[in-house]
Amino acid sequence: MDVMNMNAIGPAIALGLAALGSAIGCGIAGMVSHAVMATTDEGHGKYIAMAAMPSSQMIYGFILMLLLFNSVKAGGVSPLSAIFIGAASGTAIMIAAIYQGMCAATGIKASARKPEVYGKCFAALGIVESFALFAFVFALLLI
Repeated sequence: MDVMNMNAIGPAIALGLAALGSAIGCGIAGMVSHAVMATTDEGHGKYIAMAAMPSSQMIYGFILMLLLFNSVKAGGVSPLSAIFIGAASGTAIMIAAIYQGMCAATGIKASARKPEVYGKCFAALGIVESFALFAFVFALLLI
């Protein structure tokens, strides 16, 4: 296998898993958002905003991909280490994004019934987000 291709495996895994998690999380929350918007006459933008929350994990995956690839290319991290770092951190980011989507879905449902809880729902979303951020930071420390 070409050395350049080996250098890209770990970074590609990190990006791919983060993208997959963000897509699934946004999809889960988006489906609930659509259902709620069909039953309410106003406030649709806030449901869409909450449904988009899991997309932030894609940013972590993208930055991690760039930094991991540059580190492998510079010789700071071996390609095999990059595969393990990319797989472990990418999986953690992916799972956080999926669960954030589930959490956003229940927040959308709750705020449709009681609009005053909308802002409070972001606390739980932030807690789930922090686990993706921890995985991202720990991966940076390993790099």
